[in-house]
Amino acid sequence: MTHDRIRPVDVALDCIDIARDFGMQLRRHKPGPPERADAMTVGIVSMETSAPHGGEMHPDGDEFLFIISGRVRVTGDSDPEHPLEMGPGDACIVPQGEWHTVEVLEPVELVHITPGPGGDHRPLPA
Repeated sequence: MTHDRIRPVDVALDCIDIARDFGMQLRRHKPGPPERADAMTVGIVSMETSAPHGGEMHPDGDEFLFIISGRVRVTGDSDPEHPLEMGPGDACIVPQGEWHTVEVLEPVELVHITPGPGGDHRPLPA
Protein backbone atom coordinates (compact mmCIF):
# COMPACT_ATOMS: atom_id res chain seq x y z
CA MET A 1 0.00 0.00 0.00
CA THR A 2 1.40 3.41 -0.93
CA HIS A 3 1.08 6.37 1.44
CA ASP A 4 1.76 9.98 0.65
CA ARG A 5 3.22 10.90 4.02
CA ILE A 6 5.14 9.51 6.96
CA ARG A 7 2.71 8.13 9.51
CA PRO A 8 3.30 8.10 13.27
CA VAL A 9 2.82 4.81 15.14
CA ASP A 10 1.47 4.63 18.68
CA VAL A 11 3.17 1.42 19.84
CA ALA A 12 1.00 1.33 22.96
CA LEU A 13 -2.09 0.93 20.76
CA ASP A 14 -0.88 -0.67 17.52
CA CYS A 15 1.35 -3.41 16.18
CA ILE A 16 2.73 -3.46 12.65
CA ASP A 17 2.16 -6.25 10.14
CA ILE A 18 4.89 -6.53 7.51
CA ALA A 19 3.33 -8.27 4.49
CA ARG A 20 5.17 -10.60 2.16
CA ASP A 21 5.52 -7.70 -0.33
CA PHE A 22 7.08 -5.68 2.56
CA GLY A 23 4.15 -3.27 2.79
CA MET A 24 3.26 -2.32 6.38
CA GLN A 25 -0.16 -2.03 7.96
CA LEU A 26 -1.06 -0.90 11.47
CA ARG A 27 -3.29 -3.19 13.52
CA ARG A 28 -4.88 -2.22 16.83
CA HIS A 29 -3.93 -4.40 19.86
CA LYS A 30 -6.92 -6.32 21.20
CA PRO A 31 -7.32 -8.03 24.57
CA GLY A 32 -6.64 -11.76 24.69
CA PRO A 33 -4.30 -13.88 22.60
CA PRO A 34 -2.62 -12.04 19.74
CA GLU A 35 -4.35 -12.13 16.38
CA ARG A 36 -2.47 -13.99 13.68
CA ALA A 37 -1.70 -12.29 10.39
CA ASP A 38 -0.21 -13.64 7.16
CA ALA A 39 2.77 -11.40 7.81
CA MET A 40 5.62 -10.74 10.22
CA THR A 41 4.04 -8.88 13.12
CA VAL A 42 6.16 -6.35 14.99
CA GLY A 43 4.87 -5.29 18.38
CA ILE A 44 6.08 -3.49 21.46
CA VAL A 45 4.17 -4.83 24.44
CA SER A 46 4.08 -4.24 28.18
CA MET A 47 3.37 -7.26 30.38
CA GLU A 48 2.94 -7.35 34.15
CA THR A 49 2.06 -11.04 34.30
CA SER A 50 2.89 -14.12 32.27
CA ALA A 51 0.60 -15.11 29.43
CA PRO A 52 -2.45 -17.14 30.52
CA HIS A 53 -1.42 -20.24 28.56
CA GLY A 54 1.02 -23.12 28.89
CA GLY A 55 3.17 -22.22 25.91
CA GLU A 56 3.00 -21.19 22.28
CA MET A 57 4.65 -22.03 18.98
CA HIS A 58 5.00 -20.43 15.57
CA PRO A 59 5.12 -22.89 12.62
CA ASP A 60 5.72 -20.22 9.96
CA GLY A 61 9.17 -19.01 11.05
CA ASP A 62 11.45 -17.93 13.87
CA GLU A 63 10.30 -15.39 16.48
CA PHE A 64 12.56 -12.55 17.70
CA LEU A 65 12.30 -11.12 21.24
CA PHE A 66 14.12 -8.02 22.55
CA ILE A 67 13.78 -6.81 26.14
CA ILE A 68 13.49 -3.04 26.60
CA SER A 69 12.93 -3.10 30.37
CA GLY A 70 12.06 -5.64 33.05
CA ARG A 71 12.92 -9.33 33.16
CA VAL A 72 11.55 -12.55 31.63
CA ARG A 73 12.41 -16.24 31.55
CA VAL A 74 12.05 -17.93 28.14
CA THR A 75 11.81 -21.72 28.29
CA GLY A 76 11.72 -23.98 25.24
CA ASP A 77 10.49 -27.56 25.15
CA SER A 78 13.71 -28.64 23.41
CA ASP A 79 15.80 -27.76 26.51
CA PRO A 80 13.50 -27.04 29.50
CA GLU A 81 16.37 -27.52 31.98
CA HIS A 82 18.14 -24.45 30.60
CA PRO A 83 15.71 -21.51 30.43
CA LEU A 84 17.03 -18.17 29.23
CA GLU A 85 16.65 -15.29 31.69
CA MET A 86 16.63 -11.97 29.91
CA GLY A 87 16.79 -8.34 31.01
CA PRO A 88 17.15 -4.91 29.38
CA GLY A 89 19.11 -5.07 26.13
CA ASP A 90 18.91 -8.87 25.85
CA ALA A 91 17.45 -10.57 22.78
CA CYS A 92 16.79 -14.10 21.57
CA ILE A 93 15.50 -16.03 18.59
CA VAL A 94 12.91 -18.75 19.24
CA PRO A 95 13.25 -21.31 16.43
CA GLN A 96 10.37 -22.09 14.10
CA GLY A 97 8.03 -24.68 15.65
CA GLU A 98 9.61 -24.52 19.14
CA TRP A 99 7.03 -24.68 21.94
CA HIS A 100 8.03 -22.03 24.47
CA THR A 101 6.85 -19.97 27.41
CA VAL A 102 7.69 -16.38 28.35
CA GLU A 103 7.43 -15.99 32.13
CA VAL A 104 7.40 -12.43 33.48
CA LEU A 105 9.85 -12.08 36.38
CA GLU A 106 9.52 -8.27 36.59
CA PRO A 107 7.06 -6.11 34.65
CA VAL A 108 8.50 -6.04 31.15
CA GLU A 109 8.39 -4.04 27.96
CA LEU A 110 9.56 -6.05 24.96
CA VAL A 111 9.72 -6.00 21.20
CA HIS A 112 8.57 -9.10 19.33
CA ILE A 113 8.75 -9.97 15.66
CA THR A 114 6.40 -12.91 15.18
CA PRO A 115 5.67 -14.86 11.98
CA GLY A 116 2.16 -15.72 10.87
CA PRO A 117 -0.46 -16.69 10.04
CA GLY A 118 -0.04 -20.00 11.91
CA GLY A 119 0.49 -20.45 15.60
CA ASP A 120 -0.90 -22.29 18.56
CA HIS A 121 -1.25 -22.02 22.35
CA ARG A 122 -1.46 -24.80 24.95
CA PRO A 123 -3.72 -24.60 28.02
CA LEU A 124 -2.15 -24.02 31.42
CA PRO A 125 -1.24 -27.23 33.25
CA ALA A 126 -3.98 -28.37 35.63
